[in-house]
Amino acid sequence: MAENQPNGQATNQAQLNIQKIYIKDASFEAPNAPYVFQEQGQPQIQLNLGQQVTTLAQDVYELVLNVTVTCKIGEKTAYLAEVQQAGIFGVAGFDEASRDAVLGSYCPNVLFPYARQAVADLIQNGGFPPFLLQPINFDALYAEAARRRAETAAGETPAANA
Repeated sequence: MAENQPNGQATNQAQLNIQKIYIKDASFEAPNAPYVFQEQGQPQIQLNLGQQVTTLAQDVYELVLNVTVTCKIGEKTAYLAEVQQAGIFGVAGFDEASRDAVLGSYCPNVLFPYARQAVADLIQNGGFPPFLLQPINFDALYAEAARRRAETAAGETPAANA
C-alpha cells in the first residue's frame, strides 16, 4: 500500500503520462513516377514495423514506432512511405516487467493512430489511392516477442553451463 506524504500525495503508485507526441522522421518516394501511374496489375503491399525505446531521464522514455509501407506493381516499386512516429512517456512506479510491457505494447498503441494518419497522408499526397493501415495488436506482438525471448533464454542457459 502506498504511503501518504505530508502534502497528501501518495508515493510508489504506478504513473504513466504522455509528455509529447511527434513525427521524428517521414519520407515518401515514388521512384518510378510518373510511369508507375500507367502500370496495370494488382499492387502488392508490404508493411514493416519496428520500435525503439530510449531512456531520456529517470522514468522518462522516448518510444519511436517505425512504420514502412512498400507498394509494388509487378517488379516496379510504386511507392515507399516511411514514418518514425515518436512519443515521450513518463513511466514511473512500475516493476521492470510491467514497465517493459507498458513500453512494448501500450505506448505503441498510443502512437499507432498518429503513424497511420501520417502514412495515409503521405501516400495520398503522393498521388496514389487512399491507404489506411489496419489496426495492429501490439499486445499480441509484445507477448510473442516476450515468449521468444523466454525460449531463447531457456535454450541458452543449458548450453552456457555445458
